[in-house]
Amino acid sequence: MSRVKEEQEEYRKRFERSGSMPGPKSTDVKTFKAKVFKSGNSLALRLPAELGLTAGMEMELKVEGSDHFSFEPIDRPRRKLNVAAFWGKAKGLKLIAPEDRVFDERRLDWNGDRLNKNG
Repeated sequence: MSRVKEEQEEYRKRFERSGSMPGPKSTDVKTFKAKVFKSGNSLALRLPAELGLTAGMEMELKVEGSDHFSFEPIDRPRRKLNVAAFWGKAKGLKLIAPEDRVFDERRLDWNGDRLNKNG
């Protein structure tokens, strides 16, 4: 057995004995391969699309011990638009006159009748 396999087996045995680590039941576990690569001065982990994550999502990374990592999305409250901040932004804007609000009547095709170009 390779050294890595032995370490994984030892970790599994420790976990089964302690049972303290929360997480999905063994029937809910899915395994994916992910690749670590260099991005600038940092390391990045390429995650598979099957996880359903989207670009720009913020995640919380938890490190348990020295060899177990888990992550989950951060639920941030949605930002609200402050309408009061718009007050006074369009100083040159003028209201339309009431006579400019009146529209000419036009014949509509409510019954499926074809209209000619002249109305």
